[in-house]
Amino acid sequence: MNLGSDMGIDLGTATVLVHLRGKGIVLHEPSVVAIEQNTRKVLAVGESAQRMLGRTPGNITATRPLREGVIADFEITEIMLRHFITKVCDKRRLFRPRVVVCIPAATTTVEQKAVIEAVMRCGVREAFLVEEPRAAALGAGLDIFQPSGHMVVDIGGGTTDVALLSLGETVVTESVRVGGDKFDEAIARYIKREFNLLIGERTAEALKVEVGTAYSGNRLREAEVRGRDMISGLPRSFLVTTDHVLEAMQEPLDDILHCIKRLLERTPPELAGDIIEHGIVMTGGGSLLDGLDKRFSEETGVLCYVAEDAVACVAKGTGYVLEHLEKLVHTLISPKRLSATI
Repeated sequence: MNLGSDMGIDLGTATVLVHLRGKGIVLHEPSVVAIEQNTRKVLAVGESAQRMLGRTPGNITATRPLREGVIADFEITEIMLRHFITKVCDKRRLFRPRVVVCIPAATTTVEQKAVIEAVMRCGVREAFLVEEPRAAALGAGLDIFQPSGHMVVDIGGGTTDVALLSLGETVVTESVRVGGDKFDEAIARYIKREFNLLIGERTAEALKVEVGTAYSGNRLREAEVRGRDMISGLPRSFLVTTDHVLEAMQEPLDDILHCIKRLLERTPPELAGDIIEHGIVMTGGGSLLDGLDKRFSEETGVLCYVAEDAVACVAKGTGYVLEHLEKLVHTLISPKRLSATI
């Protein structure tokens, strides 16, 4: 048995991270595939495909096959997975690996089955699914196997998963299909509505990172943004400030906050005390938004802090699961368990 080829995959809406057993994270690329429309030929996958977003001619489409944490295009997802799995495995040593894939906590049984099928068709030996907040907690170094409560907020590109964990299992969980992508969409929509300027999703994302904040007064920056004027149809530039971006993101930020509060309301009293003691751990790329930890701490009354290497926490968690697969296998979602429920 070649344990060295066993891998964990954080199959995200925005990015894919692959953890190879014994080697750590070996791949971190955007979840983007560029295809030629007429022939359905794949032209690029990952970083090279992302550079084409919004810049392709009519016969080429750069697309994200996952939307809001679930597979939107099964065929393209399979192509993307096969590409990444082949890329990280030495072909001479590839003895059909076992794969652990992360999924949002609120995915349906049908969506789970679609992920397992897409992975199995890539030639792997066994495939298992684990919930993202559980993997994130393990990747953040939390000891979730003790009779003590730990709360995780995992903010990805398409979904935010909030979970309370104790004794290695999820006690209560809440999920909302809001993440980094919704922040970008809200920024683009705000600039279109307020300033009659059309901008692309990559420009909106750059604004979020460079000048955005979730906490008023935490940051004061401005950036020049270029787009197309909706009235004249001509290119135009405009100066966007931190306050503009904060105002634009209010709705998705409130959606995530309400999700956290709903979980806190459902938390058993004994575990609520543990959350106050341990604080709330934030993981995922979305948690890196400036001032987000401050805002959530103020609104919930519980200390919130961003985990070290927040983007990689979920992928690192799959690595932990692979190392302890025999002990944890009964708690994972497998094809056998899925067929029993469908």
